[in-house]
Amino acid sequence: MIDIKLLNHLESYLTAKRLQRFNSVLDQRTKHFTVATEDVYQLHNTSAVIRSCDVFGVQEVNIVEEVNTKRIDREIAMGAQKWVDLNRFHSVKDCISNLKAKGYQIVATTPHAEDCDLYDFDVTKKSCFFFGRETEGLSDEVIQQADCFLKIPMVGFTESLNISVSAAIILQHATSKLKKTEIDWQLTEEEKLEKRLDWCKKTIKSFDEIVERFYSY
Repeated sequence: MIDIKLLNHLESYLTAKRLQRFNSVLDQRTKHFTVATEDVYQLHNTSAVIRSCDVFGVQEVNIVEEVNTKRIDREIAMGAQKWVDLNRFHSVKDCISNLKAKGYQIVATTPHAEDCDLYDFDVTKKSCFFFGRETEGLSDEVIQQADCFLKIPMVGFTESLNISVSAAIILQHATSKLKKTEIDWQLTEEEKLEKRLDWCKKTIKSFDEIVERFYSY
């Protein structure tokens, strides 16, 4: 449970512009959609996906590092890792189990015999979009566990896109379409309070000292 008095005290250290920015961004955040990357080798690809999630209001990113373990490229993500929640997993099995327990359907973003065109995708279902390795694509585990398969329509000679580009296209379309529905896609009030406190912690210098002084009064 968030201490509202503490939160209000902390937010008094923020400029009016920063506080307004926090609230306006939070109003556009969602957990209705999330993204998972599976052992992406190129560091900048995962970082760019995180950046796209921030841009299009997706609050959580799931990173599977079963084979490739790398730090987030701060320059590429441009600080997005501060505002987006990163869930890290050492196996795709654990990641999928966690997501399904939260009510997400697993959406494999890969060409498949039973795939769905992006423009026909049902955005009302709580979904996690899985993106695979640059060369091998998604693992058999994801393919077998997938609830549906999603593809981006392409009409050129090239029949593939970089995963960060694919993620941006899918998220832009899906979130825009979602916001035109009557689905309750926004964060809960409690989730918003949690993020306000978290963002204060990541923004305010001497955060710990301020909290300690607050409780010592």
